[in-house]
Amino acid sequence: MARYYVNKNSQANGDHEVHKTGCNFMPMAENRIYLGDYSSCSPAVREAKKTYSRSNGCYFCSNACHTS
Repeated sequence: MARYYVNKNSQANGDHEVHKTGCNFMPMAENRIYLGDYSSCSPAVREAKKTYSRSNGCYFCSNACHTS
């Protein structure tokens, strides 16, 4: 299980990236929302989409859920 967070700030394309603990690209504490502990990125992205419909997995730490 890993802790997942969504970035409150969107990327240039409008996506809010989902990161897991330990990612080098984790947003600052004040710029992220805790999503929960999950065994993969898929349920974390689903949870993030409840707040930000344009959520996407981080290319580096949640690549299986990253769409270009």
